[in-house]
Amino acid sequence: MQVTEVSAEGLMREYKVVVPAGEMEDRVNSRLKRLAQTIKMPGFRPGKAPISLLKKQYGRSVMGEVLEQAVDEGTRKAIGENNLRPALRPKVEIASFDEGKDLEFDMKVELLPELPQVDLSAIELSKPVAEVDDARIDEALQNIAKSRQTFEAPAEPRPAQDGDQVVIDFVGRIDGEAFEGGSSEGFQLTLGSKSMVEGFEDQLVGASAGETREVKVTFPESYPENLRGKDAAFEVTVKEVKAPLPLAIDDAFAKELGLDDLAAVRNAVKERIESEYQGFTRNKMKRELLDKLADGYGFEVPAGMVDLEFDAIWKQLQDEMGRTGQSFEEMGSSEEETRQEYRAIAERRVRLGLLLSDIGTRHDVKVENQELQQAVMREAMRFPGKEREVFEFFRKNTDAIEQLRAPLFEDKVVDHIFSLVKVDEQKVSVEELLRDPDEDGDEAAGADESNENKQASA
Repeated sequence: MQVTEVSAEGLMREYKVVVPAGEMEDRVNSRLKRLAQTIKMPGFRPGKAPISLLKKQYGRSVMGEVLEQAVDEGTRKAIGENNLRPALRPKVEIASFDEGKDLEFDMKVELLPELPQVDLSAIELSKPVAEVDDARIDEALQNIAKSRQTFEAPAEPRPAQDGDQVVIDFVGRIDGEAFEGGSSEGFQLTLGSKSMVEGFEDQLVGASAGETREVKVTFPESYPENLRGKDAAFEVTVKEVKAPLPLAIDDAFAKELGLDDLAAVRNAVKERIESEYQGFTRNKMKRELLDKLADGYGFEVPAGMVDLEFDAIWKQLQDEMGRTGQSFEEMGSSEEETRQEYRAIAERRVRLGLLLSDIGTRHDVKVENQELQQAVMREAMRFPGKEREVFEFFRKNTDAIEQLRAPLFEDKVVDHIFSLVKVDEQKVSVEELLRDPDEDGDEAAGADESNENKQASA
């Protein structure tokens, strides 16, 4: 078997592999001899059937098997002898092959680049930290209490007010025709909850029990295609009007939640909010880290990997546009401009994925089996009643397991980096902590980075 480099340009390499006809024939005969030990042919004892007869009957299938093995071996030899680090699976094209002739095939492979060593000690990150004050705890307690709000009919019947609960029957029509999902009976609606299409609840304020009203609305563009942008008229009959009972946030309220007293509830709420704030803090630190890595370390990235990443995020965009009906013009750019923007995002993701993977490898960051099992358990919990099927799916699909491994690996690498870089803790307001960085126009960094490291665990 002979391997010859044909071209080397950038990260792309091309090789020609030749397997002599004699070697191919030896491979075929060797496979036929092994096959003869198990094949039963009329008139011959096991293992005694002539090779010529076996070749006549099984030659074509054996030749295909041998061809596949030879291509696989030739590909591995080209990679091993040249110390290649493929970015993706090599592409193979058979150039010439027939019985009694040499096998010739071309192999194209794109390589992983040589990565710069990142000096983590030179990186400085700001750590925004916001305190949980009593006002935020009080607000959270109010929200919890509202979620458990109870209603009852007022002592004296009166028209519905904002905050009341109305029990209604309604039928929705578009162009005079009732539509699927537009009708209900005995529906409990809290006015002001914004649980219905915009304008629906406002038009029921002032209605009394027993009254029937026509409520007109226009469905927004975010609704399904059969409703999107259409005008609808609802015939709404108010059956009951109920007023909210006062919210009592006290020890009795705490016991309803399974805690000893109000102090315990406040402490639990504070811990939950602190955990949420820590999540925002980590996300902002991660974003700053990724920006500094992307801006500070430029190198050529494999075009094939960028193509795959671009295809994935472009499909997500098209799916979203199909769901909302939004056009490129409404997004403020042409399709070509959007493609260029998303191509840049894809390249950024691949570059960061390679950098994080290299940092993780150099620092011996690993995802343990127990962590993977916990991730599978979390996935299974998302599908109540189908846990067994989820476990079985992951048991049989190694690619699915790797898709779980990648974000786990990324999180561990990022946390490891946090432990090595210089961190400047800064006290900020809650508003500053929760502010979306995209509001400042940072579009490039605003790309969804949850999968920056899809290849990180490769």
